[in-house]
Amino acid sequence: MTHAVPGPDAGAPASPSFYGLSRTRLGDRFGELGVPRYRADQVFSWVYQKRQRDASAMSNLPAALRAKIPAVCDLSLPANPKVYATADGMTHKFVLELRDGARVESVSMRTEKRLTLCVSSQVGCALKCSFCATGLMGLKRNLRAEEIVAQVIAMGDHHAWQDERFNIVFMGMGEPLANLDAVCEAVRILHDDRGLNLGARRITVSTSGLVPQIRELAKLNLQVGLAISLHATTDELRDQLVPVNKRWPIAELLDAAREYGHTVGRRTTLEYTLLGGVNDGMADADRLAKFARALPSKVNLIPYNPVPGLPWKRPSPEAVEAFAHRLYPHAPAVTIRDTKGGELWAACGQLGGLSPS
Repeated sequence: MTHAVPGPDAGAPASPSFYGLSRTRLGDRFGELGVPRYRADQVFSWVYQKRQRDASAMSNLPAALRAKIPAVCDLSLPANPKVYATADGMTHKFVLELRDGARVESVSMRTEKRLTLCVSSQVGCALKCSFCATGLMGLKRNLRAEEIVAQVIAMGDHHAWQDERFNIVFMGMGEPLANLDAVCEAVRILHDDRGLNLGARRITVSTSGLVPQIRELAKLNLQVGLAISLHATTDELRDQLVPVNKRWPIAELLDAAREYGHTVGRRTTLEYTLLGGVNDGMADADRLAKFARALPSKVNLIPYNPVPGLPWKRPSPEAVEAFAHRLYPHAPAVTIRDTKGGELWAACGQLGGLSPS
């Protein structure tokens, strides 16, 4: 299988980043120094559970080992991420500068019930969905696992880790399944019970429709949720909005999503961005309801978030409600996404270099 280009090693430290190492791999590195493997368990607990990133303060490690840790792994994170907040303080946009100068954006969104962290998997994106700001960048490079985990740590640090239960959605910059190896490694690291102990059912991976990778993800049995960025109910329209549809059309994509759901025992989410006068008609709603019933799945409606230079328009609130009400009696579950972060250029489809004013 062909994956997109890997990230460069420009400016990388002599030792690998701790945040890209599984506990097994960290144990291997300790083993090479003749250090017992269980020390990896202790370091994982210090960093992920006690939030301690100064090796000299890891008091249950021998002093000689503490001095060796910089040669085993690099505990540093991207320095001084830029953070922008909405007026109500419920949504934050994070801009992390990576070692090679590339920048990646992430978003935290709080509701009364939960905190959700929206994580990026690439710098830019190659898929060129016609309504998405990230696609205008093109693909710069894949993120490495440590750069994905670092986004979660940066957002958790900002919120002082007040939320014991939070969700992660791979819906930021890039196509996660085009960087499948790094995304899966990051999921395993985040899931580790000596680390953040993040349950797989609190993680959702979104895709624009890479069918072979959906099937590969199912075989890995990570139990993460799957979201399909559908956005159209006919191949003719989806070819225009989501060009990857020309390679894997709707019927093939929905077959793969159905197989994934049966394998992991979870409903697929159908993400559907509503574009005024384009895909928000009653016939579109009827076809979408039919798709949703057949999977099974839940439908997440997303009123379009404007991007400068793109021609699309957000439908009126009345049109959004009419579309949703057409779905309600026929689709298994329907939600309308409450747009968060538009003023920061942090809402769905807006990530990719636009800075808040």
